[in-house]
Amino acid sequence: MERLAKSMGHAEDERDFAALAEKLKTAFNRTFLDPQTHTYRGKTQCGYVLALKFGLVPDDQRDAVIANLVDDIMIKNHGHLSVGLIGMQWLMQTLTDIGRPDVAWTIATQTTRPSWGYMLSKGATTIWERWDCDTRDPGMNSEALLMQAGNMDAWLYQTLAGIRPDPEAQGFKKIIIKPEVVGDLTWVKASYDSVHGRISSEWHQSVGQFDLRVTIPANTTATVYLPTKDIKYVTESGQPAVQSTGVKFLRMENGAAVFEVAGGKYEFKSDK
Repeated sequence: MERLAKSMGHAEDERDFAALAEKLKTAFNRTFLDPQTHTYRGKTQCGYVLALKFGLVPDDQRDAVIANLVDDIMIKNHGHLSVGLIGMQWLMQTLTDIGRPDVAWTIATQTTRPSWGYMLSKGATTIWERWDCDTRDPGMNSEALLMQAGNMDAWLYQTLAGIRPDPEAQGFKKIIIKPEVVGDLTWVKASYDSVHGRISSEWHQSVGQFDLRVTIPANTTATVYLPTKDIKYVTESGQPAVQSTGVKFLRMENGAAVFEVAGGKYEFKSDK
């Protein structure tokens, strides 16, 4: 509500909602957070993920809470998720947002229960309503809807292909292209038909090199991230990216060169 009020220019409403959000955050953490162990009540993956996703974790607790979430996934559950319908909606992209897309990739590529790979190994052609549909009574009951697709499909587009809407604009008027290179992936190809036109992202990587082809609709702009150590190692259509028409270098950020591009098709290459 604070963000909506800001976008509409309602400054007083923006201040009121910001103050209310802070009160709710304080009350939430007073009730559910143990600051000594950096855990939320129940110590569940879902509890950690929801607190992180919605900005409820205090700054001085954030790193420790993230560590507890990662430990629960990678150690306690041996690289598996343990969420149901609510947690699944936010788990994968939140792991990316906190800087651990590698953990999300570990979850996505599991083949033992509970996982999507396990379902495939059992001949599933759609996602089950329960992680363990093959081992429990198939009849419906109060625990039947433990999970559904959640945001797994969105994560494939948003993290692996890197196609995301810029929250500073509406309806993909501004676009973010920020692919994450994880695991043993060597290429990804995806497209999304937005209200402004098709957005596409296709990348390939080999030893020391990253190639990215993007299509940005007319009358929109995009922020594009290229993994590289230095801007001088990035080209677009065979020439230095900083000299390419429609391409503006913005900054270096966490091992990536960041560009703003206008609508059009681009072929970036970078040395990692």
